Amino acid sequence: MTSLDASAIDIVRRDLFVPSLDEIRDVLKEGLVKNFGEVEVEIVDCPDLTQEPFTLAASGLNGSPTVLEIGGPSFLLPMVQREKVYDVQQLLNHLQYGKDALVIGAGAGPWPYLKSNCELMTNMVVSQSNVRNETRIASVNKTNGNCVLGTLPSSETRLALLANLFVSEGKPGKVLKVHAKKRTGNDDFIASMQKAIAQRYQDNLVGLGGTFLMKDGKIKQHVMPDFSTTPLNTEAKLNKWLQFYNMSTPLIAVGTFVSSETDLDLRVQHFHSFSHHGEGGHYHIDTTPETIEYLGYFNLGTTLYRIDKPATGVQFGKD
Repeated sequence: MTSLDASAIDIVRRDLFVPSLDEIRDVLKEGLVKNFGEVEVEIVDCPDLTQEPFTLAASGLNGSPTVLEIGGPSFLLPMVQREKVYDVQQLLNHLQYGKDALVIGAGAGPWPYLKSNCELMTNMVVSQSNVRNETRIASVNKTNGNCVLGTLPSSETRLALLANLFVSEGKPGKVLKVHAKKRTGNDDFIASMQKAIAQRYQDNLVGLGGTFLMKDGKIKQHVMPDFSTTPLNTEAKLNKWLQFYNMSTPLIAVGTFVSSETDLDLRVQHFHSFSHHGEGGHYHIDTTPETIEYLGYFNLGTTLYRIDKPATGVQFGKD
């Protein structure tokens, strides 16, 4: 199936408010100490994220940092709109990004490739001439219900329905290093930070993206099975359809979070994780708060593109 023509899709560009790294460091720490026993937030030179444990497709998170939100849950709920297939390489060309682009984040995978619905952990470098693709997809084995993790070939740069992506030139530079252990509150790692920026920046739109490692614990994650043949028109029906797992660490997550939905119907947080032991999916929260440890690297976006915003939003399906 061909992807949608990028030049025919409605795209809204918005400048993001960019606080200083010193300021955002303090804001994130304020949120995290409410939910974790041990917290450290620093401004550091980005380590080489191509190395273990992160294994990203490029080394850094700097250079024209940009947040993309594509589609939304309305293209999945209550019934799937299968025609909503997007080509990331084509979109970047249309946006005239014009540089080698590290693209990381969470979305729905290219169902035409797998012939089935799947979760997407985007992790690739896109240039004008070629693609280095370390993107994972997670699906549900239709026989036994197990999670199946795979890697997309370099020729496959499509996604479907919805995505929250962080784009940069993959360059070194200053980033936020966030380390948290022993969850004491009810909010997950990302929600702790998202709620903090929502509280601080009520009159401005702030967006961040990056990656984080989870270790020494178990993680509640879901994987979408193949598309439902009956309408998923309530949260209860959605959760019954989704396959939930208690996954083993280490897991590497990629995604974005923003300060508010705004008039663009943004998803305030969305991270998917992959591993090198066959598990991956949509991050919810750890299930072992006393032992869990998180280590993340994040950068602020300067621009946001809202791509193909659904005409009507849904009030569930954004967790």
